[in-house]
Amino acid sequence: MNIYIRKALSEDVYDYTKCHISIWQSAYKGIVPDDYLDNMSLEIEQRVEKYKSTLSNPGYCEYYCVMLSSKMIGFIAMNPCTREIWAIYLSDEFWGNGYGQEMLDFSINKLKQIGQGEISLWVFENNGRARRFYEKNDFKFNGSRRKVDWYGF
Repeated sequence: MNIYIRKALSEDVYDYTKCHISIWQSAYKGIVPDDYLDNMSLEIEQRVEKYKSTLSNPGYCEYYCVMLSSKMIGFIAMNPCTREIWAIYLSDEFWGNGYGQEMLDFSINKLKQIGQGEISLWVFENNGRARRFYEKNDFKFNGSRRKVDWYGF
């Protein structure tokens, strides 16, 4: 079965939020503090409000839903101005099917349509699975690091 990728709409906010929470809780177990992951579900209304604003007024960012039939199984977020891929998130039950590659290819193609220059992304340093995936796609660690404030989402 094939996925399709479409612009996220304001009416996608609840599914987008639920997708974000479930993906983080599975993908980042052992990487992100457990209490942060556990509390994400308790903060769903706050997160829905945040994404309601984000999806209604995306500004310079682009948000996409990754759909399999009528089910949202992931999402993409990117900033064309900085040529940065902010998120490529896919539900773990769909890992290993080539969907992540389709999502990355989609993102790269969108950013290349906008212009020339290096495309960048960030990944948690101890997320070996994601790092191997991106390195296989010619992304290289450049030595830059960011500190994450877990509780200021």
